[in-house]
Amino acid sequence: MSDASTEPVGTDQEVEQESKSLSLDVKIDEPGTCQRHVTVTIPREEINRYYEETVDELVPKAEVPGFRPGKAPKKLVAARFKQQVMEQVKGGLLMDSMQQVTETAEFSAISEPDLDYNAVTLPEDGPMTFEFDIEVRPQFDVPKWEGLKLTRQTRELDDEAVDSHLANILRRYGDNIEVEEAAADDIVELSIDFKRDGKTISKVEEIDVAVRPKLSFGNAELEGFDELAIGAKKGAKLTAKLTLSDQDSDESLQGAEVDAEITVNSIMRRELPKLTAAFLDQLGGFETEEELREVVRDELERQFRYHQQRRMREQISAELTKGADWDLPPTLLRRQAGRELERAVLELESSGFSMDQINAHANQLRRNSLNSTAAALKEHFILERIAEDLEIEADPGDYETEIALIAMQRNEPPRRVRARMEKRGQLDTLRNQIIERKVIDRIMEKAEFEDVPMDAPVVDTSAIDHLIGHRTEIADAEHDEGGGTLREQPERG
Repeated sequence: MSDASTEPVGTDQEVEQESKSLSLDVKIDEPGTCQRHVTVTIPREEINRYYEETVDELVPKAEVPGFRPGKAPKKLVAARFKQQVMEQVKGGLLMDSMQQVTETAEFSAISEPDLDYNAVTLPEDGPMTFEFDIEVRPQFDVPKWEGLKLTRQTRELDDEAVDSHLANILRRYGDNIEVEEAAADDIVELSIDFKRDGKTISKVEEIDVAVRPKLSFGNAELEGFDELAIGAKKGAKLTAKLTLSDQDSDESLQGAEVDAEITVNSIMRRELPKLTAAFLDQLGGFETEEELREVVRDELERQFRYHQQRRMREQISAELTKGADWDLPPTLLRRQAGRELERAVLELESSGFSMDQINAHANQLRRNSLNSTAAALKEHFILERIAEDLEIEADPGDYETEIALIAMQRNEPPRRVRARMEKRGQLDTLRNQIIERKVIDRIMEKAEFEDVPMDAPVVDTSAIDHLIGHRTEIADAEHDEGGGTLREQPERG
């Protein structure tokens, strides 16, 4: 007889996992590139095994009249608690079999299985069969990413650029002077009544915007807003026609034409504050104007690096996704649109952009949500595969760096920003952002560059965080025409 101590013995966890392994008949259909329809058949032997295990667990604690707790016969317990046992067996079989299928199947799930639990029945005899749909990552060969030829934009941040950016920031701290007639860059308080076929479908009330060439909403954009507003006086009634996005989440509004009836409630011109010692200290504890200008220059450089990296990333994405002609289901795109919006906002925040600039970009993404999300998802799938090949992951220090940048932009403690992101489930979005950026950096290390001059970015859009025609609306954001956040933001005078 062999010594028992020499025989391989599994851990309790391994024994438990082995005991839960199911003998399944699994059929997987592919209705689309990112879709799988799974049919699972569980043989009667497995149902009986789960039934016996469930009853055995119930007997020691079952309370049956005429018997002490845990002393009733097994058959009597099974009969008395039949419905409870059957429901528990059904739930256990579904949970364990779906987990086994998703862990062993040759696909990578990107969503939870879509299963109608109530439609599944546990039969008295014979096998149990159920079906579910699941969204998966497309299968593809990783495209060649080394040695890409890219153009890299360059720009010298001279004193003139710093002056312009500083002026944009200081506008938030100046005194408001009421004027009779609107001019470019003045702040106009508007109330807007959006109508379709003569009926009001939504409104915005008393919102401040700067007079710029474009006025952006979540599902439309008004071109020539400056031409409409310049010369207008307090109380003026302005009208414009807008065409809503053909990708609006409300199908009844897609491509609809609406009338905007705009009332100018007031017109304010911002007088820039003088950079006195008292104001510099109030602004952020600056001792000299030069110290303030250095902070402004740093913020401007962060924004330039964002634009530079964004242009190169667009080129990389275009190269990597050339063959990515996958059919992405609209349900997947609509569900992922919110995450793509979150990712874009987090990137802009960590790069030092103002809320007005962030809202304008967010509105642009909302108007083109399906197309922009499809492009972002294709890029994400490919970058994720490259990250797996290169074993790239997000480290704790990466999270700390990103959260610190966002906290600085929001003028909040990093701990508060992290807590809010955890509560909203945004750390996964942040993780994707970190990993994608690391992969892009690795691709650029292997790329060949041609440097080209970059024109100075133009801020030509004012944004209102409002979805025209939607009853449940995003709260209107207070207007911010500045170029970023310094150490503090005192209330406007």
